[in-house]
Amino acid sequence: MPADETPPALTALSVVVFSGSYDRVHYALAMAAAALSNNQQATLFFTMGATRGLLAGDASGPGWHRLHGTEDGRRPQDADQAATQRGLGGFEELLAACVALGGRVMVCEMGLRALGLDLADLRGDVPVVPGGLVTFLSEAPRHGATMFV
Repeated sequence: MPADETPPALTALSVVVFSGSYDRVHYALAMAAAALSNNQQATLFFTMGATRGLLAGDASGPGWHRLHGTEDGRRPQDADQAATQRGLGGFEELLAACVALGGRVMVCEMGLRALGLDLADLRGDVPVVPGGLVTFLSEAPRHGATMFV
């Protein structure tokens, strides 16, 4: 780009959500929701341990309760309760906002296989697009940011 040209404004956020810890997945959701509320596109690419955040719930609670605990040792449900008590968006609220604001939720097919999961194991209320790294990278907008969480 010539020195006298202004770089294009950020138009999209692509987040590789790799970590299986609650606090990192929660923060990825917060970043995507913030981008979407700022009229930017956002794609969340869930893979490996983070995929547990998209698991369907069962009698023991929402699937995201099966994420790893936080860096300070709290269980996901305790960390989420603490966040909402402080007026922060909880896991369900942030995920719902990402979906409602048109965020794209992708799940890595390799990550699913590595964990022994199928698409049928995931939540039915989140429109999940299966894909691989090639799909994610080829669809990531040229003028945007890609983050790894």
